[in-house]
Amino acid sequence: MMRLGLCLLWALLVLVPAAHAANLTKLTIDTASGEHVFNVEVAKDDNDRARGLMYRREIAPDYGMLFDFGREQPVSMWMQNTYVSLDMVFIRADGVVHRVEERTTPLSTRTIDSGVDVKYVLELAAGTAAKIGLKRGDKVEHDIIR
Repeated sequence: MMRLGLCLLWALLVLVPAAHAANLTKLTIDTASGEHVFNVEVAKDDNDRARGLMYRREIAPDYGMLFDFGREQPVSMWMQNTYVSLDMVFIRADGVVHRVEERTTPLSTRTIDSGVDVKYVLELAAGTAAKIGLKRGDKVEHDIIR
């Protein structure tokens, strides 16, 4: 039984992230400091959005997850079962950043609200927003953002 448990844990830690790597697409953020390119997973259905980056133990500096909510609406996120701190970027339908919540608290159930209707949320490794100078009004470009 212990061996089965270890095999399942190994699969969760190794195979699940590897499977996600096959689904990465490019996302670009234009800031005053220049153009910054990230490899992102897209969460566009309820199951993907609910799972998000839960259970990940690390996030690469050039990696993120783009949540597509299908239409502009108020959005609330939280960090339950998320072990790494993130920067959350709330993005309007036109790709313009509305607000950035920096350095979220891992495992927190506190809700983080968009503040206005948004269509997308981008999660990046904590500290990325400050590093690239990301702020309200910056532009995010990706194939699904029109």
